[in-house]
Amino acid sequence: MASSVAEKLAGMRVADGDGWASVAPNLRKNLGVLSSEEIELAKMLLHEGQKHLFDHWPEPGVDDGRKKSFFDQVARLNSSYPGGLVSYIQNAKRLLADSKAGKNPYDGFTPTVPSGEVLKFGDDNFIMLEEVGVREARKAAFVLVAGGLGERLGYKGIKLSLPVETTTGRCFIQHYIESILALQEASSRQAQGQCKAEIPLVIMTSDDTHSPTVDLLESNNYFGMKSTQVTLLKQEKVACLDDNDARLAFDPNDKYKIQTKPHGHGDVHALLYSSGILEIWRTAGKKWVLFFQDTNGLLFKAIPASLGVSATKGYHVNSLAVPRKAKEAIGGITKLTHTDGRSMVINVEYNQLDPLLRATGHPDGDVNCDTGFSPFPGNINQLILELEPYFEELSKTQGAISEFVNPKYKDSTKTSFKSSTRLECMMQDYPKTLSPSARVGFTVMDTWFAYSPVKNNPEDAAKVPKGNPYHSATSGEMAIYRANSLILKKAGIQMSDPITDVFNGQEVEVWPRITWSPKWAVTFSDVKRKVEAGCSVSQISTLVINGQNVFLDSLSLDGTLIVNAIDEAEVKVTGSVQNKGWVLEHIDYKDTSIPEKTRIRGFRIQKIEQLELNYTEPGNFCFKS
Repeated sequence: MASSVAEKLAGMRVADGDGWASVAPNLRKNLGVLSSEEIELAKMLLHEGQKHLFDHWPEPGVDDGRKKSFFDQVARLNSSYPGGLVSYIQNAKRLLADSKAGKNPYDGFTPTVPSGEVLKFGDDNFIMLEEVGVREARKAAFVLVAGGLGERLGYKGIKLSLPVETTTGRCFIQHYIESILALQEASSRQAQGQCKAEIPLVIMTSDDTHSPTVDLLESNNYFGMKSTQVTLLKQEKVACLDDNDARLAFDPNDKYKIQTKPHGHGDVHALLYSSGILEIWRTAGKKWVLFFQDTNGLLFKAIPASLGVSATKGYHVNSLAVPRKAKEAIGGITKLTHTDGRSMVINVEYNQLDPLLRATGHPDGDVNCDTGFSPFPGNINQLILELEPYFEELSKTQGAISEFVNPKYKDSTKTSFKSSTRLECMMQDYPKTLSPSARVGFTVMDTWFAYSPVKNNPEDAAKVPKGNPYHSATSGEMAIYRANSLILKKAGIQMSDPITDVFNGQEVEVWPRITWSPKWAVTFSDVKRKVEAGCSVSQISTLVINGQNVFLDSLSLDGTLIVNAIDEAEVKVTGSVQNKGWVLEHIDYKDTSIPEKTRIRGFRIQKIEQLELNYTEPGNFCFKS
């Protein structure tokens, strides 16, 4: 026993040979408890001014297991951040000092409108770009950022499990996977004679969403995608900060734990690099990486043409965008040029763009131009990156993205916080690190076609000023029906005008409830090829198409029609279909007897009568009522 104590004391003297632990006597007493790796982490923490983390440590022999678990957490925090905790703490000190001083992050920059492509749905250029995009898709990989729960929506589950629309009940992840598989199939058909390429999907999860996402995928057999095509990367949280000196904050419930919070979706770049996935994609001949977020049900309608723009323009970075009203609460894509000659094309948040314009010779700030929209297009946080320059950039930065800090100060002295803060980063800030020679552009799509995110709960959505987007489950579902109706109308179907109704305090347009599986139509050309002249759809109608080879010819629909067909069945639907159909029944989001995913929409579907056609055998079929 005596020799054991002597050995520990000798180990302590070696560990603290230069007296580095003298500033933290309670830690110094415990050096004999720690491994050499833990001692190195302790040295690092003291060097970065984190002595307070050890002030409460008791004598050796008391809570030794909890002391060890503390260093387990420190090791995780250190390994999951580019440059480790030293970089994190030093970046925090710099950003907190800038925040306290009120430093303008855009000081010295002048904003101008960058160059990009503004597309008009359905014209010859759009159709050409869709064709190019489908061809390029076999060389693409998709990255879905899905670290958040649906609590802000009034939904306790993961957002990926929320139905995109309730006519079919398809959830977001099913819709996304089926859209990727449809692109994969269409791209392979174009590349006749070449081996069939699989399009990989990476999903970035968090502690909150990882297990539920795995369960959702596995219990549904990955919604038809091979499990080997899907990779989940879990994002770690970052340490919270207690003050302007970037002292790490204790977990309120455990003095042996550092409090942590999410770092933001910008972590996706570091995860892709550190996991080795980008290298795998390069070896496999992939050329494009497409990033998207978890609840925009319209996005994949915009993907083919946007990818076509990246290919034809040679963009290293292509930000998908929509027309934006001046001062609308959506970031604007902006070219910033510094007085020292530096320039970058980047998203500038709406509350920063107007004052920046006013400070740089534009006295009216952010105003609409003759198009009726701001000249600065609205960023929707969907990116297309060319893989090779992206990989080269991340080889330099390890995926570290420009960060910001947003402390809530107790008072105007800015000396203490109301609660702990942390550094944050955004996926779309990747271009901030690029050289001016990087080809950075944007693609603007009509909002009705490309963007209707689901992120606000009914109560918050109902408070949105009239005319502004609700971004709720209600508006998100109605946007699907509107987009599909307008696409069919453009293809030649006579479509009844929508009616206006109010659900959960939100006034929305109600179009015919039209939905189709992604493989029915990847592009507008697909729609035109499968729709003949003389079709009409009434406003009360519901049309569901589940099948690749379903054709509508002189169909008059006034009610509900569901067509299910295997890929080997070619089905022509013609004649008049009339029935009592499905109706929307108003419900109250406060009615807890109704499932959350339904009540947050303010309506449910009452299925009164329908015609359902099922084709489960190969062959050519014609239905005429």
